[in-house]
Amino acid sequence: MRGLKTGPSSTAPGLKNLMVPGVCLLISFLGYGSQVLFYTSPDLAPGPLTTKQTTIFNVLILCLWWTYYKAVTVDPGRYVFPPSPETPTTSTTNFPKWCKKCNAPKPLRAHHCRHCGRCIPKMDHHCPWTANCVSMQTFPYFLRFLIYTNLSLWTLAYFLYQRLAAIWGDRHLPAYLGPTLAHLIILTIMSLACLGTMAALGILLFTTLKGWIFNSTMIEDWEVERHEAILARHGDDSDFWGLDGHGGRLQIEAIEYPYDLGFFENMAQAMGTKNVLAWLFPFAGGPVISSTVGEGTGWEWEENGFNPRTGMWPPPDPEKLRRGNEGWPGAASRIAKDQQEQLEFYESPEERKAAFTRRQEADLRRRRANRAQLMAELEEVDDLVEDEDGDWVGAPLWTNSDGDRLWDYGVDEDAELPGEADDDDDVEDEDVPIAELIRRRKKES
Repeated sequence: MRGLKTGPSSTAPGLKNLMVPGVCLLISFLGYGSQVLFYTSPDLAPGPLTTKQTTIFNVLILCLWWTYYKAVTVDPGRYVFPPSPETPTTSTTNFPKWCKKCNAPKPLRAHHCRHCGRCIPKMDHHCPWTANCVSMQTFPYFLRFLIYTNLSLWTLAYFLYQRLAAIWGDRHLPAYLGPTLAHLIILTIMSLACLGTMAALGILLFTTLKGWIFNSTMIEDWEVERHEAILARHGDDSDFWGLDGHGGRLQIEAIEYPYDLGFFENMAQAMGTKNVLAWLFPFAGGPVISSTVGEGTGWEWEENGFNPRTGMWPPPDPEKLRRGNEGWPGAASRIAKDQQEQLEFYESPEERKAAFTRRQEADLRRRRANRAQLMAELEEVDDLVEDEDGDWVGAPLWTNSDGDRLWDYGVDEDAELPGEADDDDDVEDEDVPIAELIRRRKKES
């Protein structure tokens, strides 16, 4: 599954530019190359396709082309915020998260895509095969593309099976009575390509249908799995780490996934309409972000009420909380050491500058160490070592059962650092502009 979602590795970015042309070539090869083969090889039983078969197959290919075009070209959505008002309003103060990359509020279910360079509404993942994000606005087109692609592949597989079965049935006849060697090679290559593509896109279709029915995204499934892993590992001992240097503890409670509203409501919400006939119609549209900031489609999400309050999803991320607070053993001594260094007397500006640089580097090491050691605790990683300064080196990150990180779905993980809270938590303020903080304080008062 990991390759289907991520495509070529980040070490070969040039290959990603070839993904869409590669998909177009594959569609042409399987869709039209197969028909040319069937019509130019009279000895390939049962012969050319019938008029009915040709019509059905080409209609499916036409639907495939159109839905793929829409999946590639439809904008995944963007949030547009007005200039900061002098006084706080509901539309500008009801977002508990802040995106430091966009320098703007981050609505619920939105994530900052490292490929698109902005926050995407209800981001599912960034698909390399369409060079576009699968989001609230593009999901209907992506789903239709997968459905018509699989229908086309199943139809082609049936045509290929007929001809391979005929060849097997005539295996005792002289070779010159059957198709030529060139036609046999092309038929074999086409059959293998069809089988491999059908298996890969069949898995992707199943995953997408599951998300459609349960109103979840791949990213949210990843968050659910991470939350369950944390709870399962620590059992009843849910207040299992200190968040400050003074014995503070955080209670990690079980949180239910809040956006599952029932299968029909889930499916209707994703397709933007309750008209069942329009769901799979290839030329139908999809939901669009409301033009009213903070209200309507793409800004507000109905919850099922299983949690004590709204806005609790996603659950707290231990890694983010660790990175935002000093909680490791020895943190107090390191802080005291830094404070003592700040009180030292420097004989020249160069010495003062060098000391400041050392403190900056030490802060950076601590932030990296927080991530590394926490993931080591959660995943029982044994290959971490401490350097001469007592910092942990190595960067293990939590991955799900498929081996995926948020990075693999296209999420900019740096934009997912603390800056999120619910009604009972304090927002990490270091990346939030002062004007935004003032508006939030006015709202609270």
